[in-house]
Amino acid sequence: MSTSDDSLGERLRAYFGIGYRTDDRIEQRLTELKRRKTIRRVGWLVGVVAFAYLFLSALEMVQFTIAEIIYYWPEFKEALGGFFPVTTYFGVPFLDFGQYQQFLANQTGPSIPKAALTTLAIGFAGTVLGVPGALLFGVLGSERVTPFPFNFIFRGTMSTIRSIPALVWALIYIPLGGLSPFTATLAIGTDTVGNLGRLFTDALEEVEDGPIEAIESTGANRPQTITFGMLSQVFTPFIAWTMYILEINVRIAVTMGLIGAGGIGGILNTQRGLFNYTNMMATIIVIFVLVVSVEIISQRTRSYLRGDSNEEGIFKHLLRLVREFPQRMAESMWR
Repeated sequence: MSTSDDSLGERLRAYFGIGYRTDDRIEQRLTELKRRKTIRRVGWLVGVVAFAYLFLSALEMVQFTIAEIIYYWPEFKEALGGFFPVTTYFGVPFLDFGQYQQFLANQTGPSIPKAALTTLAIGFAGTVLGVPGALLFGVLGSERVTPFPFNFIFRGTMSTIRSIPALVWALIYIPLGGLSPFTATLAIGTDTVGNLGRLFTDALEEVEDGPIEAIESTGANRPQTITFGMLSQVFTPFIAWTMYILEINVRIAVTMGLIGAGGIGGILNTQRGLFNYTNMMATIIVIFVLVVSVEIISQRTRSYLRGDSNEEGIFKHLLRLVREFPQRMAESMWR
């Protein structure tokens, strides 16, 4: 009886996968986990090696070397002395803001305030000109409005526009009127259609179905459904995104002057050509004040639209803008 019971127990354990078969499955599971872990490690190793190779290849392509920095460091140090002139008060060294003020007050040619206003006008007018096109392509690019795959016609158009930097658009428009504030404004307007339109499309993809169904139940036609069922839900985000693009466009308008399209960037480029670093820094200070002022207004407006009640104080907000200013200007060069 006991022998048959043992045989039956072995058969049951074999059938349900318990006993010694459980140990086999655990071993198999551990082996599989070790194999996956090894594969992940090898994958990370290959990824790191590939990244290092690409990085070193990029450095070699741009001829980046520490020796180059060491060789030109004395010239750079001398230029820093021009960017930040020093004077003494009661024997204590201070930054000489008087030299900046002297340049800003005695600037020949286009005045600094007028050039700054021209830059602001280029960014603002370009944004306003681009909003209608961005709204049109943004709405038609949404699959909720235009059926797949026809919506990709508009998405593709916006992607094509975004793939060409605003500075290049300004060069494309040279036959329309040379490099001028007019062509710079047109270039920024074109760039706005691509960037802002894509943001509009993404916002429309996330609208809720409830309001749309409610509008449709009233017998509304397709344009009415889009206007009151969809666009009404994203009206606030549309304004917020437009203000954000305005920030970017003002920085782009500064860089337009560097290629001769007018504005305060032109004055900066002129002083750079003269190697007058003190005057360059004075112009950069004006650019900084202009860009940060626009960003503060834009971000305060977006915060108000979002209804933020626990946002950072104005002083911390200003410090963050100061810290991020060089990076934002660099990103705007080829946006």
